[in-house]
Amino acid sequence: MHSRLRAVLAEPHAPHVPARVWRDWVLIAVLAPAIVLEGIARPDLPWRVGCVVIALALLPTLLWRRTEPLVMVAIAFGFTTVAPLVLPGDACQMFTTSFLVLLTYSLFRWGSGRDAMIGSLFVVTKVAAAGLVGSIDGSELVAGFAVMFAAATLGIAIRFGAAARVRELDQAKLLERERLARDLHDTVAHHVSAMAIRAQAGIAASAGQPGAAVEALRVIEAEASRALAEMRTIVRVLRRDQPADLAPNPRLADIQRLAGRFHTGPAVNVDIRGDLDNLPPTVGSALYRLAQESITNARRHARHATRIEVSVAADDTSVHLRVSDDGEAAAGPAGSPGFGLMGMIERADLLGGTCEAGPNPDRGWTVTAVLPRAGVGA
Repeated sequence: MHSRLRAVLAEPHAPHVPARVWRDWVLIAVLAPAIVLEGIARPDLPWRVGCVVIALALLPTLLWRRTEPLVMVAIAFGFTTVAPLVLPGDACQMFTTSFLVLLTYSLFRWGSGRDAMIGSLFVVTKVAAAGLVGSIDGSELVAGFAVMFAAATLGIAIRFGAAARVRELDQAKLLERERLARDLHDTVAHHVSAMAIRAQAGIAASAGQPGAAVEALRVIEAEASRALAEMRTIVRVLRRDQPADLAPNPRLADIQRLAGRFHTGPAVNVDIRGDLDNLPPTVGSALYRLAQESITNARRHARHATRIEVSVAADDTSVHLRVSDDGEAAAGPAGSPGFGLMGMIERADLLGGTCEAGPNPDRGWTVTAVLPRAGVGA
């Protein structure tokens, strides 16, 4: 029991707390006139002007309910607890003051465990005090506790749901890092093997052909430079111990194998243009992975799609990938990319490039990626 209590008290504030968004100002703009209108229209308010002034004074607590949830709860619930005891009539019993429920929700959604424990005392005290002074009867007292409990439960549920999604997104990023690490490991191993073979050949030919040793050293120097470039990337990539993947790494030319018409779903057309010679294997493998994931997503989610267009174009400094379909995008929460897309963005970012995805103006969905030819992130 004590360990669970310590765990609750040690719970930190929720990460990435938004300060104020446009919805907060809309909420204030709607509630302020509603408070005034209730003060004018309700004849049973014992202290009409005081009710309106108090409700309006507490309204700004909504603006800081995320960044300072405990302070806002203490101000709002502390004042509404004391007010009926010192002011004439039920000074705060207005329907529009129900916005205080949002403070309870925010306390458990954004506050720390210690804040939630302390803030709960203010909430319970306020509801209990209303029952003791006779502001509400027994049934209303039970309903008040039920509403506050529901708000707290909703805040906790959404909080841990968001935390679970963050963990899943982090897992997707980590998985992509591991896949890229394996690709980089195989690429570096290839360079080192080439250096060893050229060194052995140079040693064998050095007695009869001195020039062959010099040529071997030039090749070794070039391979060493490429290996070092790949190593600078791999040290930034997290890798866990896993059994070796014995399948050969995909290359840029393998994208052509993604083309064709499948038994079901849209046809895939691939167009590769530009100078793609001497492209680092890491970049070629990444382009293949990005194209493969984009095609998979399009075939899975693009409803009524008839074709998927894949184009790869290269210039002097970068390689551009574009995958577009003509289907109807499946409905989903805006601004909430899936785990596959998060992995694609992570892979492109690790190589110093970018990856973006979004709906087309008229129909379909497009994924665009730009990777530097060097294949090493800044």
